[in-house]
Amino acid sequence: MPYYVVQKTVEALSMQGKSMRGARVLILGLAYKKDGDDVRESPSLKLMELFKELGADVDYNDPYIPSPPRLRKYRLDRGSVALTRETLGAYSCVVIATDHSLYDRDFIAEHARLIIDTRNMMRNANGNAAKIVKA
Repeated sequence: MPYYVVQKTVEALSMQGKSMRGARVLILGLAYKKDGDDVRESPSLKLMELFKELGADVDYNDPYIPSPPRLRKYRLDRGSVALTRETLGAYSCVVIATDHSLYDRDFIAEHARLIIDTRNMMRNANGNAAKIVKA
């Protein structure tokens, strides 16, 4: 799943005339499952690693994981960023990796530039459908 999501993200950015190198990517949901705080086996960790390898600056937002846990394989050096209008607009794309119930899909759709939806969370969102890519 992570490799496919990265490929779809690269393609979506390319369609906007942007490169992954230097892009700012915000991962929504670090947890493995919806509405939880367990990161074991979370695909978000691999996504972050792959995006960084391609030269992107990557952050995450997870209301259940405000600071990164200690992990054996992955080292996260930043905590969860606030999910505000300004924050969403500052990123080249937002990747929905965990569809927490606390996320306001209409707010995200309104303020994000590009959304890669891996959980079909945006299916009923109000907003510009052209900037939502299903992955």
